[in-house]
Amino acid sequence: MVRFVKVFAILALIISAISAFGYVAFLMPTETFPTLKTVTVENGASFHQVARRLKAAGVIRSEYALILLAELSGQARKIKPGDYDFAGGESLRAILDGLTSGAYAAVTVTIPEGLTVRQIAQKFEQAGLTCQSDFELAAGYGPLIRAVGLGPMGAEGFLFPATYRVPRHADAPEIVATMLMRFYENLTPMVEQRMFAVGLDARQVVTLASIIEKEAKVPGERPLIASVFFNRLRLGIPLQSDPTAQYNLEGVSQPASLAVHMRSQFNTYDFAGLPPGPIANPGASSINAALYPASTDYLYFVARGDGTHIFSHTLKEHEHAIAALREHRTPIEDSPPNSPVGAD
Repeated sequence: MVRFVKVFAILALIISAISAFGYVAFLMPTETFPTLKTVTVENGASFHQVARRLKAAGVIRSEYALILLAELSGQARKIKPGDYDFAGGESLRAILDGLTSGAYAAVTVTIPEGLTVRQIAQKFEQAGLTCQSDFELAAGYGPLIRAVGLGPMGAEGFLFPATYRVPRHADAPEIVATMLMRFYENLTPMVEQRMFAVGLDARQVVTLASIIEKEAKVPGERPLIASVFFNRLRLGIPLQSDPTAQYNLEGVSQPASLAVHMRSQFNTYDFAGLPPGPIANPGASSINAALYPASTDYLYFVARGDGTHIFSHTLKEHEHAIAALREHRTPIEDSPPNSPVGAD
């Protein structure tokens, strides 16, 4: 009897060890990944092919375990094609449910530099990810906005332009959080030191960068345009930037005659200094130009019409530049009238 008990105990230990080994080798979720791993499920791909790709990508430990689970649950023929992003640590059941519901499928959305919050919201709505109003609400008044100290102006200027791969199940607050995180990842200690050196805080840098973004058409001119605005700030001269006169608090550029400038707290024709917040979401190049402007004594610039500008030191030089350009422009090109700083 004693011998039987010992044999039974040894067998139980062996079975437990085998079970534990089997769980670790086949069923246990993977560790989380440093970055998301993407697996493409092509239209018409068999579940066996998908399982092999997941195994090769390191998303699962055993393709056979996933295939068995899919066959037993009747889900093997219900998977949806698309690009699926995995963070690691997902269970086999969660992965299978994601493949059949499309929950891990990601949508690629490119947000170019210089868009407003409203225009970004429209981009994500067009991609089928979230409705425009939900995004605007999350970016303007959401809990995260208040938590990071962006209220009451909202996230305008702080939504970093880039190409994003967004899970289909992501809601508006999650998308806003991802874009804000990308911005703050670029706010390195070196950048903070440079902000201190130029005497601007983060909101002021982004505000200036957003104006540069809207004025600059040629990348190489951004530091020159930045120098004009820095010189005007230093001398207490209004920036007189047309894009600020076209901006309203809802983040939409309104078409309006620049001869009668829209009066608002963003209109830099009405006061000296920076507006209270950004007028768009600038990219890294414009932010860099705001931090490292060219060393010039320019105070004016006017658009040539080909994307480049003529920069001037004095109002007289600026007026001569405008007159010279008008001699070579048609009446259509002369409208709307030129502003004292830049006419784009």
